[in-house]
Amino acid sequence: MAKVSASSSSPSSSSSATVSKDLPSQYADAAEGFLVDTGISASFSDKYYSKDLYSDLIRSLLKTDQVRRGHVSCVFSVPPAVTNIYNGLFGGAIGAIAERVAIACARTVVAQDKELFPGELSMSYLSAAPQTEVVVVDGSVARSGRNITVVAIEFRIKKNRKLVYTARATLYHMPVAKL
Repeated sequence: MAKVSASSSSPSSSSSATVSKDLPSQYADAAEGFLVDTGISASFSDKYYSKDLYSDLIRSLLKTDQVRRGHVSCVFSVPPAVTNIYNGLFGGAIGAIAERVAIACARTVVAQDKELFPGELSMSYLSAAPQTEVVVVDGSVARSGRNITVVAIEFRIKKNRKLVYTARATLYHMPVAKL
């Protein structure tokens, strides 16, 4: 394995990467070029390293549209802050939104004294939600029992109802402590 230096000013990144000797150098260079082009080596302001910044960003996007027992619907517009290099909604933002909607949806059927723990989140990326597009997120409880709740989430473009992403979340109910 050969060492390759990485130019990154992120506090959590390492100063070098290990590249297999079996990998042709043009592939390693192409991968490094892709990462540099997508901003992996860009430096960020210290304010972006604050705790819960990403959660605050996602929470500020969502506007609640409808809440019923076992169902939550939210709407948001795709801002530049959560888009990828192709100007589509960033995959991490989709996951974070799906998790928030799943927990909110589960809260409509699970008692408040039980803590919810996201155990599994599966995503299907069917298309892209372009920047400035308005997206409707619908979460529905598929199953809820004593120990788990399963929520199905759909992301649709508001103007044409095109399905762009789906998600399925399994939330575990943490038992209430009895001291």
